[in-house]
Amino acid sequence: MPPRSMKSICVSVAWPAWILGNQPTARIIVASYSRLLSEKHSLDTRCIMQSDWYRELFPKVELCKDQNTKYKFQTVQRGCRIATSVGGTLTGEGGDFIIVDDPLSPAQALSETFRKRAANWFDQALVTRLNDRKKGVIVLVMHRLHLEDLTGHLLCKPRNIWHHVCLPIIAEDKEIIYSVNNHIPEHEQEIYSRKEGQLLYSLTEGKEEIEMIKAELGSYGFAAQYQQNPLPLSSAIIKREWLKRYKNFPDSLLHVTQSWDTAISTNNTSDFSVCTTWTKVDNTFYLLDVYRAKLEYPKLKEKVLSLAARWKPHAILIEAKASGQQLVQELRKNSDLPIIQIVPHDDKLTRFHRIVPIIESERVFLPNQAVWLSDFEYEILMFPEIRHDDQVDSTVQYLQWVRNNIARVVAIRSL
Repeated sequence: MPPRSMKSICVSVAWPAWILGNQPTARIIVASYSRLLSEKHSLDTRCIMQSDWYRELFPKVELCKDQNTKYKFQTVQRGCRIATSVGGTLTGEGGDFIIVDDPLSPAQALSETFRKRAANWFDQALVTRLNDRKKGVIVLVMHRLHLEDLTGHLLCKPRNIWHHVCLPIIAEDKEIIYSVNNHIPEHEQEIYSRKEGQLLYSLTEGKEEIEMIKAELGSYGFAAQYQQNPLPLSSAIIKREWLKRYKNFPDSLLHVTQSWDTAISTNNTSDFSVCTTWTKVDNTFYLLDVYRAKLEYPKLKEKVLSLAARWKPHAILIEAKASGQQLVQELRKNSDLPIIQIVPHDDKLTRFHRIVPIIESERVFLPNQAVWLSDFEYEILMFPEIRHDDQVDSTVQYLQWVRNNIARVVAIRSL
């Protein structure tokens, strides 16, 4: 789950109070990356259980006076809630419910030492504290921080015994979550659903606030913590350090080119239409703008015209596939735009590898800040392990076209 989604309130604070209210003999262990954080959650649970409204709801639950500390408090029925931290000792203690809430901080997750420490502690110490292996419950709740964080570690185990619930802040597909209770009839098991693009919880500024979060965290942080999809810090193909930055546009935009990768369907499974706008200074390429949307053909045509009016490109590249071919024909006939039809050869991955040397030689510059920057970085760093790659296609089309033009000029000069 993403930050600020009340996961600790729900799972570490309210749930233990609810368990003990219904089952006062239950023994609960709750762990976090920090002792102070664990104790805070313990105090919050105890505060709830000592409130008048809680005691009215659960009149049989009473806390012992001789075992009532911020580390451990106990009911008169001998149930308890124990707070600990990753690496903490639990000698002599056992739990019917074991909760691990944020086992790593963002800074710790970048350290291989801390990641292995959390995994080893979980496997070798915490799991052994379960009172009953058949009936006991272990819950890990966190936002993703690294491919090899504790969630990644558990999901990579050869025998998958974990029920995985993943809640990105923006639904990437239509999302349905079912109950795991076998006693509920199948037709009643759906407990949560949302549409593609729907937010997990409402934000004051809506989508604008999402863009602010992306700008603050960057593509890696947002993809991991908010979308639960951590990307490799060094991709197998493109490395992050190859992508350079610029603060302002180059002084003169003499060679502006727009590269369109088009699609004409707006259903959930369709691709996006993407236009990347570039300028070239000497042998360096600056990405000025990215437009990305799902559009029906009439709106797509309108957008080509409006973006051309805004940037006044010297060339507009459009791939000659179904929608692109129709677009090329209509725009050539009814406008004076500098349309260039691109006919791709070879498969997508082969074309991508051909432009890798341009990026590796640190000649591609992205802006320091832009609302579209995080999504663009994520896609190009994760390629080909992504669902949508339309921004990659548009970028490859432009860089390959430029490379071919440079090669052509060099050939002519040599003659």
